[in-house]
Amino acid sequence: MGSENKRTDVIVIGSGAAGAAVTWRLAELGAKVTCLEQGDWVKPGDYPSTQPNYEVQLKRGPFHFNPNIRKRPEDYPVVTGGKNPPDILMFNAVGGSTIHWTGHFPRFHPSDFRVKTLDGVGDDWPITYRDLEPFYDANDHGMGVAGITGDPCNPPRKRRPTPPLPLGTLGETIARGFDKLGWYWWPSDNAIISRDFDGRPACTLHGKCMFGCPIGAKASTDVTYWPKALKKGAEIRTRARVQEITLDAQGRVRGVLYHDSKGELQEARARVVVICCNGVGTPRLLLNSKSRLFPDGLANSSGLVGKNFMIHPFRFLDGIFEDRMDGWKGPFGAPAFSQHFYETDLARGFVRGFSFQLERSFGPLWESWGGAIAKPVQWGRGHHSEMQKRFGHIIRVTLIGEDLPEEHNRVELDPEITDSSGIPGPRVTYTYSENSLRMHEYARKVGTEVLKAAGAYEIQDSGVIQPAFHLMGTARMGNDPQKSVVNRWH
Repeated sequence: MGSENKRTDVIVIGSGAAGAAVTWRLAELGAKVTCLEQGDWVKPGDYPSTQPNYEVQLKRGPFHFNPNIRKRPEDYPVVTGGKNPPDILMFNAVGGSTIHWTGHFPRFHPSDFRVKTLDGVGDDWPITYRDLEPFYDANDHGMGVAGITGDPCNPPRKRRPTPPLPLGTLGETIARGFDKLGWYWWPSDNAIISRDFDGRPACTLHGKCMFGCPIGAKASTDVTYWPKALKKGAEIRTRARVQEITLDAQGRVRGVLYHDSKGELQEARARVVVICCNGVGTPRLLLNSKSRLFPDGLANSSGLVGKNFMIHPFRFLDGIFEDRMDGWKGPFGAPAFSQHFYETDLARGFVRGFSFQLERSFGPLWESWGGAIAKPVQWGRGHHSEMQKRFGHIIRVTLIGEDLPEEHNRVELDPEITDSSGIPGPRVTYTYSENSLRMHEYARKVGTEVLKAAGAYEIQDSGVIQPAFHLMGTARMGNDPQKSVVNRWH
């Protein structure tokens, strides 16, 4: 095993949304920061978005969203279970999953930090919206966000770096449906710049955001924070897979063990280690960092590391319109959204609430496969007429609901599978709560209502889908060490 004699101030594990931002900020303040990333830099010319068969990546290939399918050397396998085994979507590279994300950029509401006090569920955060507000504002500028001030459903915000992206025919049509019902909607904040900003070119409405933005208009952190962090002296080591966090004799952090690009085990030392590995990778690393002093893993005296895994309940409603909506044109991120149903109203039959993302879509291959509703266009007689009916004529209303923390939804180490370095892989167990299922049904009802109000003549419903996308929870922040993993200062 190799070892480094020189100790850095901070080691950051992971180079995605959180890891890039914290590396840049600490380097800007003068700290010596080394980031370890198990993936590598991705060349924009290699993005599927530059290829005519980009949609094929939705089913297979090295840029698939699920590591179990793409199986790149830097990936690790994920086992899933529970009544609703989740589809784990993430990407390992400089920039992490921001390579693939749509760039939709909402904030928490003040109520999200006080759900126990307000609604008797979950737990209150040890911080408030006001504590985070200056950092939200700084991140809006650092990433480059397109949006407009004046949203009546959220606290006042500073002016965004660039104006909102165009609504297009799709956005204007669904907005009329909300207006007709007297329901609130607003142009979305998107981390996709609408004007040239900070050395990056404006969005050209390419429409393939989830397959990598080849010009850098979408704010993946490899084009936002990383160039600035490296200029400030930060170091990033790619193809560096961290195995565990190491400790000194007193139980204080000493550094990390990681497998380098040649597969050799190395030790890097630091005064501070920051883990930015998402809601699956973070508990995996903490649980794998076992020692005599911490036999159950680091930060796990409460037994809550990996517990309370959450994933936003999703449901898709496709409204089919006579007029062309051309949803494949323009950024995939939502042109508009509605948080009319965001806060708790017990008359609806559930606690907390949900947003509606008013979304665009992919191209013709995606539509022929059945799109988000997973109802393929059949081959043979009627195929072309059905494709002509759907493609370019759909507006999608997507439920994104608040999940509740439940300890049986969890991330743990799988006893059998390992990655290519021999490190135990994670097992993710998830079951929709009854609250989420009731939210699903209510969202179906009102989502159908607004699509009809906008003029849809047919509604296609995905039903309760396999949960996917946003990986949350698993390292609860709190004031009581018996009920949380970290305190307000992490």
